[in-house]
Amino acid sequence: MNAPAGISSVQNADLTRYREVRARMVALAAGFSPEDLAAQSMSDASPGKWHLAHTSWFFETLILAAEPGYVSVDERFQRLFNSYYEALGERIDRAERGLMTRPSLADVLAYRAEIDRRMADRLTRPMDGPTRYLFQLGLHHDQQHQELFLMDLLHLMSRSPLSPAAYAVEPRDTPMQPPKGGTTRFEGGLVSIGHGGAGFAFDNEGPDHQVFLRPFDLDNDLVTNGDWVRFIDDGGYQRADLWLSDGWARVKAEGWAAPLYWRSGDAGWSLMTLTGLAPVDPGAPVRHVSFYEAAAFAAWAGKRLPTEAEWEHAAVSGGGDLTNLFGEVWQHTSSAYAPYPGFRPTEGTASEYNGKFMANQMVLRGSSFATPPGHSRATYRNFFYPHQRWAFMGVRLASDVAADRARDDDGDKAGDTAAFRAELIEGLSRPQKSLSPKWFYDAEGSRLFEDITRLPEYYPTRQEKALLRRLAPRLTEDFGPDAVLVEFGSGASEKTRILLDEVPSLSAYVPIDISPDALAEAAARIEAAYPSLEVAPMAGDFLDLPALPELGRGRRVGFFPGSTIGNLERETAVGLLKSARERLGPNALFILGVDLIKEPALLIAAYDDAQGVTAAFNKNVLARAKAELGADFDLSAFQHVAVWNGAESRMEMHLRSTRDQVVTVADHRIRFADGETIHTESSRKYTETSVRELAEAAGWEVSLFEVSDKPSVALALLHNPH
Repeated sequence: MNAPAGISSVQNADLTRYREVRARMVALAAGFSPEDLAAQSMSDASPGKWHLAHTSWFFETLILAAEPGYVSVDERFQRLFNSYYEALGERIDRAERGLMTRPSLADVLAYRAEIDRRMADRLTRPMDGPTRYLFQLGLHHDQQHQELFLMDLLHLMSRSPLSPAAYAVEPRDTPMQPPKGGTTRFEGGLVSIGHGGAGFAFDNEGPDHQVFLRPFDLDNDLVTNGDWVRFIDDGGYQRADLWLSDGWARVKAEGWAAPLYWRSGDAGWSLMTLTGLAPVDPGAPVRHVSFYEAAAFAAWAGKRLPTEAEWEHAAVSGGGDLTNLFGEVWQHTSSAYAPYPGFRPTEGTASEYNGKFMANQMVLRGSSFATPPGHSRATYRNFFYPHQRWAFMGVRLASDVAADRARDDDGDKAGDTAAFRAELIEGLSRPQKSLSPKWFYDAEGSRLFEDITRLPEYYPTRQEKALLRRLAPRLTEDFGPDAVLVEFGSGASEKTRILLDEVPSLSAYVPIDISPDALAEAAARIEAAYPSLEVAPMAGDFLDLPALPELGRGRRVGFFPGSTIGNLERETAVGLLKSARERLGPNALFILGVDLIKEPALLIAAYDDAQGVTAAFNKNVLARAKAELGADFDLSAFQHVAVWNGAESRMEMHLRSTRDQVVTVADHRIRFADGETIHTESSRKYTETSVRELAEAAGWEVSLFEVSDKPSVALALLHNPH
């Protein structure tokens, strides 16, 4: 359609853009009752009706009212819908906006329609520079309130005992990106941040200026709900040592025990969302955590929050493998909201938009699923008070990189990559394609496994923890003074705490794990929780054990929980136990966890859960091969399969090709027939007799064998008689 005569293409584009932006909040409000849109659930929030009116008031007051002889739609609205502009006269206190039953919702929508009509007329005439900036500011202001509308609506719905759904489907424009795991390194140096180019930006985004950054790592993925459950389970909300002083005071005063909107019940954690009450998805990024909570989590994880300069540099540098930089949650930074060097507020009434809030607030970067399209950018500086939680905010962690560590890590990663490539090619070249389960455990695989351990179908962790708590006094009574605990395949080191709490005289703890990232995080948490304990992590494959460090003078105790020994063929399992006995030395003890044979249906459910977390865990090894080796696996062309092999007394996990295909790894082309599988894991199930035979073949004696309640697992205490 051609533009009407007398209207330039620029003016026509302005009108089109104006109508697109203004239609969005009306669409979000459609279907809600006047009561829904008039209620106010807390002083930080505003009624939906007020958002609809205030964003119209903004255009009328800052643009239309500047026209000579302008007559306002209703003089009373100037006071009712002013937010915080002191220069524009009196206003209603924000905490009392929900008391305004008049004007009605119909009156507000009529006011909005009239402002839209007047703005359409105004946009037929040219705008000077200051007016054009105010027009663009008004559009972005409207978009800010579209997100605020959803934030405030969710808080309102959460206060209802009915836990109503606001929408059938979450209102978002882009899907969440799948996690990649690991970290991306940035070398830092003298970098430029801030807005200095073309296009709209709020005044607080500039001017652009230089900042010196030291080398740093940024987590590729956002912190997940599963990560947060681990923080909760580890006493994160009960440990003052993790919290800033003001944050800890807020925890105690308000009784924080989980993110906002989380609820604990018999079936586990659930949370309130815009689509109603739902189970907590362990793989989804955590939302609704304050800066105080984010900082405490970072301390618990042995990392830190990025500065806003680090975040922006990472974003404009291309992001590496960073996922969900935009479009999922606003990400906390450690930076206080303050003016950039050379900052000057916008002239006129709009000078009150940002500058006067530059105190006592913290910067967040990125954007959320609720941020409208076209509103986010790498320089955007969102800001909230450190205790506020109702925004769609989450966490991405950073860590420092020392120059010598950077060189060592690069060498270690190169070696790991070469080994992974060689084993993958060799395994996929066999008649029955296979891959060692040790390659599951990059940072993302380790995280997914921890999520698996909390699934209702996955009984082994739950049952073993309960059994370990019951037997801890008996298992540890012979440790003796200055004992050293050595854990094989330590993962998150969660079960370890049961033993550490039982034996405070323990002199050292040596966790061994193949994932350096998961190992470092777990070791940092143990060090923080047990400051008198020497922690000496060892990154590597426990099937190829180096000499253990010389720590302590007491008895050495091996710890191998989680039924992980079931992943090994019998010959390999015997070899591991024999090697462990030799490394631990004379008179050593070894605590071994095993799963027992039981009904196949129960076993299959444990390895093929309804939420698909185990399937994601299994497929993650292909994602790792894509990310680290450049392999061209199509993850959608492989299906997770879990089967019970009764003849071998083991559960098996496979990845089944769903079509004929060719996958390239390095310079190797590997063919898959439709239905052909990669055997990725076996998990052997035991009886007491088979455990005793296994231990004795490796030179151990079994001094204790105890079985849990059903579904049954067992713990065995082994003693080295030599």
